[in-house]
Amino acid sequence: MNNASSSAGSPGDKGIKVGFLELAPGISRLNLFVYFYSCFATIGLLTFVSTGTGLVLNANFGMHIGEQGTASGDLVIVTEIVQILIFGVVGVIADRIGRREVAAVGMVVMGLGYMLYPFADSVGELMIYRAIYALGLGASTGMLQTMAADYPADSSRGKLVALGGICNGIGVILITVVFAARVPPMLVEAGFESIDVSRITHVLVAAACMISGVIYWLGLKKGVPQTHEDPPPMRELVLGGLKAGLNPRIALSYACAFIARSDQVVLGTFTVMWGTIVAIEAGVDPGAASSKGAVLFAISATASLVWLGLLGAIMDRFNRVSGVVFCMGMSAVAYCSMIMVDNTRIVPLQLDTALHFAFLGIGQISAFFGATTLISQEAPARTRGTVVGMFNTCGAIGIFFAAGVGGRLFDSIGPYAPFMLIGVISLLVALMALIVRLKSPGYIPGKRLPAE
Repeated sequence: MNNASSSAGSPGDKGIKVGFLELAPGISRLNLFVYFYSCFATIGLLTFVSTGTGLVLNANFGMHIGEQGTASGDLVIVTEIVQILIFGVVGVIADRIGRREVAAVGMVVMGLGYMLYPFADSVGELMIYRAIYALGLGASTGMLQTMAADYPADSSRGKLVALGGICNGIGVILITVVFAARVPPMLVEAGFESIDVSRITHVLVAAACMISGVIYWLGLKKGVPQTHEDPPPMRELVLGGLKAGLNPRIALSYACAFIARSDQVVLGTFTVMWGTIVAIEAGVDPGAASSKGAVLFAISATASLVWLGLLGAIMDRFNRVSGVVFCMGMSAVAYCSMIMVDNTRIVPLQLDTALHFAFLGIGQISAFFGATTLISQEAPARTRGTVVGMFNTCGAIGIFFAAGVGGRLFDSIGPYAPFMLIGVISLLVALMALIVRLKSPGYIPGKRLPAE
């Protein structure tokens, strides 16, 4: 039996159309546009933590560059411990009170974490503020994937995920250009000390988070999707994510989350760290060095934005598991290719190095797209928030692993090493997807499958 969930409502219900997108019943144009804004703001603002960490470690603490990979990895581990603990809870709450409420509060809490971050006096205190940031991050990002399953009709899932991903990419680029690449150098040129540069920049980002939370509250759909069934009991919600894994395609989506979330964080954390360290070694002021890493990240994000438009245009025509095979294969090749990057060609940036980081962005967004479209199709409507919560928990575990191991590989072997780690794991998930495609492919466009 194909477990892809239908949109909420009775079989005769139809949602409105907005351009080429068909929406689920009960979703308005305002809900859709604010959802796209939430994709732009949530992902764009959360990625600043990579640049912000570089600012704090260099400007506030003056940490030796040989220790920053491990410190950054440990801070990511703090983030993921918190998220592993809360993703399941967040999913249950979202299935009970609504996505809007959780997303809006999450953005305000994330803003509070950013507000406190540059005022830490020690790495231990920084970890506490990172945990506050992670609470908000878990709530707000968890709702993005849940709404990606709630808002479209089945025929428009790939298109909506792609458009949401494009909004992600635009957010990452603009936030990176404004708050990471432009604001710190401008403040340095204006005569501010490095520590003041760090604090002013973080406060601006915190304000943007809190304003976004208000926008979410006003514009996202209130409550939970309407169905003609009674709300599931709490026990079913709590166990729903585990039981759903009996579906091999949902189990595959959990494996995809493990790598898709971790490669996103490895890209954000270690790309910025790579460029920052090379810049400092080249004599750039620590207050402005993070902008060099931010440029590498912006190149990756721009390439991912262009590539995602192509993926979204064609992937609704193909089986979702086949899409995962292709997407994870792209991720494997892109991440493994980073072993060929020459540090001496980063500052000043050379064309061949820029192309490597562009391909890296293509690999990262491919993994994200494959994972998100698969879970949005397969997660059952009755326990969707809980299943997506388990999906996000698997992603958090992947980040925990990749950040902890990757940070140490970064310091002990070289900046390319965390990327090679992700490339190898992506290849393993692609092979797993190939097996699932042969044994349990699920829905194939244009073909009626027999009941499984």
